Amino acid sequence: MADDTPQKTKKRFVTPGAWDEAKKLVHAHRSRLILGLVLMLVSRLAGLVLPWMSGYVIDDVIGEGQADLLIPLALWAGAATLVQASSGFALSQVLGVAAQRAITEMRKRVQRHITRLPVSYFDSTKTGVLISRVMTDAEGIRNLVGTGLAQLVGGLVTATIGLGVLFYLNWRLTTVTLVILVLFGLVMATAFAKLRPLFRERGKINAEVTGRLGEMLGGVRIIKAYSVEKREQLVFAKGAHRLLRNVAKTVTGVSATTSAATLVIGGIGALIIVMGGRAIIADQWTVGDLLRYLLFTGVVVAPVVSIASIGTQITEAFAGLDRIREILGTPTEMDEDESRQTIDVLTGDVELEHVTFSYTEGMEVLRDVSLTAPAGTTTALVGSSGSGKSTLVSLVMAFNRPQKGRVLVDGRDLATLKLADYRRQLGVVLQENFLFDGSVASNISFARRHATRAEIEEVSRIAHCHEFIQEFPDGYDTIVGERGVKLSGGQRQRVAIARAILADPRLLILDEATSSLDSESEAMIQDGLRALRRGRTTFVIAHRLSTIQSADQILVLEHGQIVERGTHTELLAADGRYRVLYDTQYRFEQDRFINPGEDFTPEPETVEVPKSRTGSPTTL
Repeated sequence: MADDTPQKTKKRFVTPGAWDEAKKLVHAHRSRLILGLVLMLVSRLAGLVLPWMSGYVIDDVIGEGQADLLIPLALWAGAATLVQASSGFALSQVLGVAAQRAITEMRKRVQRHITRLPVSYFDSTKTGVLISRVMTDAEGIRNLVGTGLAQLVGGLVTATIGLGVLFYLNWRLTTVTLVILVLFGLVMATAFAKLRPLFRERGKINAEVTGRLGEMLGGVRIIKAYSVEKREQLVFAKGAHRLLRNVAKTVTGVSATTSAATLVIGGIGALIIVMGGRAIIADQWTVGDLLRYLLFTGVVVAPVVSIASIGTQITEAFAGLDRIREILGTPTEMDEDESRQTIDVLTGDVELEHVTFSYTEGMEVLRDVSLTAPAGTTTALVGSSGSGKSTLVSLVMAFNRPQKGRVLVDGRDLATLKLADYRRQLGVVLQENFLFDGSVASNISFARRHATRAEIEEVSRIAHCHEFIQEFPDGYDTIVGERGVKLSGGQRQRVAIARAILADPRLLILDEATSSLDSESEAMIQDGLRALRRGRTTFVIAHRLSTIQSADQILVLEHGQIVERGTHTELLAADGRYRVLYDTQYRFEQDRFINPGEDFTPEPETVEVPKSRTGSPTTL
């Protein structure tokens, strides 16, 4: 009867994924590696000349007084040293460049893969972890395509040649020495098996500490506002000490292997003294033979001892490749794009058919939601916090996929369309708009890098940010700082609106787009928002009355379901949930903008925006 008891799987020293990556790296840089190996062998062979000639110096020159051999021996030694130095320099250049090129290509490859991962992956993974994968883990592969692997192979070849010479000089002594070295090699293999998990854990801890440090620096204003500097210092200190404990263990392990190597060298040296001394007394060896044997023992032992450092480096490289492989093995949004349909220009019809979605199994955020947003219309989403508004628009942006139901765009299932084509026709203005550390102009033209300065200024006037930009000493070349920190919240919002106008999207998402503006600033850019919305299918999440009133339809969400739908007037007349929200949340906004008892209806304005994707000007 078969034993169904689960067996504990023994963890491999090197995972198949890491082996695959290592083989790909070696194959990609095989030309340089072969050249480097040749240079390494030339250097190591040249290094054998000096220990071999030492016997002639002792026995023939000194022992027998053959002074005429001094010049030839010196010339041979000088030539061998020159070859060794030249080949060593060339080796560092050849493999050093190969290693840096491999690191750069790996970083580009991992970064390219990360940018294609779904938004849900970034929601569950710290930024510092991803940065560590790109920058730190990729650095370790230098030991595979750099001098580390060549030194390992070259050292083994040199040790083999040296071992042959030792057997020639004294096979009995060499046999005993070889047994000691084999035992030492087994100890090294065991040590590396113990060290590799520690190196892997070090990368994980380092990524976590780096991620927390990045969060601290990004939220430094909140930390200072609540005077919690000491708490953050304690959190970082705990992470740093975790890293310290890991490093201490690896240092202890590496030191133990180094100490073991020292003991091996000492033991072999003592053995040579005893057996070599007896061979000289018995006239089986000359003093030159003893010196030659001692030097060639060093030629054999040195590469074996260097395995302690080279092996540790290669072990660390494989640990890094394991972590990189985890990232590269994560499916991207583009993996299925090959089989998806291309998109030219969208009309903009959006429909949700019985959509259900949950971030955590069993906790539905949207339940059986259906809606139709015709092209060119504005759909406002209102509801209490956590009702599912942001989740709904994330489905429209294809940041998430519904577990049930479909999202249709122009009558086609969004799941069957190429994401890159689809998102090029999206425009987004968020509550907290992200600006990159560059000029104002580069941020406005983020979606259209080849936009002219005239086009940038045109959309800036529409979004009412041209005025304050001109007041900067450097104008549109003003650097906004990390996340746009050198601009006020309202200024960042208007730059984001200008960026969306210039992108000329067919589908537009406005998530609290005027939340960072005071009443005066909001009034200034209402025409900009109207210009941005006109002719585009727009989804609006907002609490501002001016935006909600002019929507073509308003959807009221509660607990992941649409409980009411209609226009502003229709929903007020229905005296339902929207009326409650209006009375509690929007009455204050009405009092800010209009006098009590007056009817408020924004007057449309005619604003000319840049040419559309079809090339024809659009007048709103």
